[in-house]
Amino acid sequence: MWKYYIVFQYKQAVFDMGESISKFVTDYCDPHTVATNVRALVGRKRRRDESDDQDSDSDHLLEKTLHTPKKKKLLSTAQYIYRALFKEGNNSDVTVIALGKPWRLHKVYLCQSPYFASMFSGAWREAKEDVVNIKIVDPKINLDSLYTVLGSLYLDEITLEPIEVIPTLATATLFQLEGIIDQCAEIMIETVNAETAVKYYEAACEYGVQSVKEAAFKWLLINLLSHFQEQPKRLREISVDLMQKLVTNCDLYVMQTEFSLYVLLRFWVFLQLHPEWDSSSRDSLLEAHHYFQNREDEEPFLLTREGRTFIGPFKALRYNHLINHHLDVEMLKTDRIVPAEWLTPAVSDQWYHMLRVDQGLDRGPKSVAHDDFCSACFRCGRTLVNSGEHVWRWTGFNMGLDLIWSCNTRTLRVKRNHRTEHEVMLSMQSRRHIICRVTLTSLNEQRQVKHTQTTGMKCLTLFKNEEVTLLVLDKDLTYPLLLSVNLFLNTSLVPSQEETNSNDATPASPSPSPPLQPQNVNEEG
Repeated sequence: MWKYYIVFQYKQAVFDMGESISKFVTDYCDPHTVATNVRALVGRKRRRDESDDQDSDSDHLLEKTLHTPKKKKLLSTAQYIYRALFKEGNNSDVTVIALGKPWRLHKVYLCQSPYFASMFSGAWREAKEDVVNIKIVDPKINLDSLYTVLGSLYLDEITLEPIEVIPTLATATLFQLEGIIDQCAEIMIETVNAETAVKYYEAACEYGVQSVKEAAFKWLLINLLSHFQEQPKRLREISVDLMQKLVTNCDLYVMQTEFSLYVLLRFWVFLQLHPEWDSSSRDSLLEAHHYFQNREDEEPFLLTREGRTFIGPFKALRYNHLINHHLDVEMLKTDRIVPAEWLTPAVSDQWYHMLRVDQGLDRGPKSVAHDDFCSACFRCGRTLVNSGEHVWRWTGFNMGLDLIWSCNTRTLRVKRNHRTEHEVMLSMQSRRHIICRVTLTSLNEQRQVKHTQTTGMKCLTLFKNEEVTLLVLDKDLTYPLLLSVNLFLNTSLVPSQEETNSNDATPASPSPSPPLQPQNVNEEG
């Protein structure tokens, strides 16, 4: 009985408690409030979880930091050797005295140089001495270059500035250190410009660095007339021997015509005779002209005692291309630099060529050996400052050919101009042959070749008023452009029997006298 009563009371209590909870929820908690409270509880748990995750990430980062190797550059072996042995001279076993300065050095390092290796080996006296005197006679070697080169024996690399490169090259050559010589050569080739070209060429000749010699010489071939005429100080530095080589070379970029080269030589000689002269290029050119025009000595300058030094470069001029305009001939005579007898063979040669062209015996060359082309061609050129259409002709007598040249952004062309009003001045052959080579060059800030394009030796057959395209310009060419042209207009001096009887040699109407071409088309020639 009591058992059932206790169970009943328990169930009633449970029922009453459930109703109380239900009534509490209904009276005091709407569904929205309950959901909000639940989310708040869950949110607190999630924030605790995120905080735990952040703590875990922070611990992981610290752990990773502790196990990541840290690199710190210490004093390298080479640097330690350089400082302790070369700079401080620790444990030195030989003292080298050069240019009055003692250097406490080490034979084991010096013997990297064949110069010292030979000195310290065999029965040489220096092999057993602790002090070695080196007599240095080369004025280009200085204390700084000695410091650089001797110090390089204790290092695995060196840094050179272009301003130091010639003394360093001289010192490296003395000690026969090919690695440093090669490094000097690379720097010199990269820095050939108006200030260094002549110096580098002379140094390369003296120390036998062929690559530098070629690079400097090529720079001068391109820039002698296009740039050095405006640089009196630099032009004065060119030696007689170097100038002769430049004038002789077929690849010289002659601006305008061959006569421009004569004018440059006259200016160059004036600068050599007046080392104190320091004025603008225009004033200097006029002063050079007046100097030779007003000389009291009637003897040609090149035959005087002071003039004989300069015979070589003037002998190298191509005189048959200097007498193609009457004003040029007059200047050659009034300057009295060149002996008159030098001009006589050229005048005779040109007259003979003109007669052959006039009689239709010479329609121009169809082929020529490369060496003959280089030694006898007419060199001319110009600077194309900006893009656009350029049209010009080079003035003077051109064996009855009036060649008009034109260039735009796409093509370079040449036309055999044959207008009826000028027939009396022109060759009457229907066909004329010429051989030419055209080169276009873009330069960088140091006036080194950035891009170049050439036709190579090219044989052209031109009919009257015919125009041909010589080049389609590369996209890599940029302005200003240097244009260099080599022309070969005549066959050999002595006509062969085959040439005389050729069907290509039909006589034409004679022309009266050596004509002159018009001076310009749209631009100065």
